[in-house]
Amino acid sequence: MTTPVVKFKKLCASARVPQKKSFGAAAYDIYYPYGNVVTLYSNDQRVVSTGLAMEIPEGWKGEIYSRSGLASRGIFVVNQPGKIDSDYRGEIKILLYNSSANDITLVKGARIAQFELNPVYDFEWREVDELSATERGDAGLGSTGGQGR
Repeated sequence: MTTPVVKFKKLCASARVPQKKSFGAAAYDIYYPYGNVVTLYSNDQRVVSTGLAMEIPEGWKGEIYSRSGLASRGIFVVNQPGKIDSDYRGEIKILLYNSSANDITLVKGARIAQFELNPVYDFEWREVDELSATERGDAGLGSTGGQGR
């Protein structure tokens, strides 16, 4: 398998290429590049610019995830994982939510999210009259004990 190439364009001089912080890291850190601080107020969400546009290879998708260090402080990527389609060429923006009781300020160079590149699988839709039976059947939310049971 050949290594896919993600082309990128800096939209501001201080934009940084996403980086892995360790050899075994699964994702690349994305940075906030601007000099003006961004305050994430308690229980509020903000769209945060990255200063980067990307060209994701066809057959792949970019995915944006929360960073564990920020998540431990209550900052999450709202639509996790955020998807970047291979035909999108605009600026990558991150939708962050502050679930904590404290306002949190992002400064230039702050690592704000993580980026992964993952394959896209095409599949076929097929309408049928009946679906196969399972033990669970159509039992929905919480039916497998996921609601604290």
